[in-house]
Amino acid sequence: MKKIKIRYVSDQIEKLTYIDGKSDWIDLRAAEDVVLKAGEFKLISLGVCMQLPEGYEAHIVPRSSTFKNFGVLQANHMGVVDCSYCGNNDIWRFPALAMRDTEIHVGDRICQFRIMENQPKIVFEEVESLDGEDRGGFGSTGIV
Repeated sequence: MKKIKIRYVSDQIEKLTYIDGKSDWIDLRAAEDVVLKAGEFKLISLGVCMQLPEGYEAHIVPRSSTFKNFGVLQANHMGVVDCSYCGNNDIWRFPALAMRDTEIHVGDRICQFRIMENQPKIVFEEVESLDGEDRGGFGSTGIV
């Protein structure tokens, strides 16, 4: 079991917990109240800093209900926090782009994360042709 050092920069949010058996994604909460008009952008504090183990990174994505509940999109689609982002002021944030007028309050669950091992070292081998069968090109799956 990996241990992750965490520093809470807000005493208004719940402590993070890993719920074994339900999901291996861990919810993150807004650590500030935010009012956004449609089209506005805000980096919303998630109230935590973490020191990930060497060779690991965190992937941060919206919860499935984030858009329905708040009308925001995660502007970078998926955030990646590597193990070098580990200082006392390296606060995790959610880059929210409002698609409608909205309010997000301290403690609202707006995104989730999981810890992943870094990609292994790879080498690219250039070839003239690939051995696989063509599938029809980009966007062809599922066409009847």
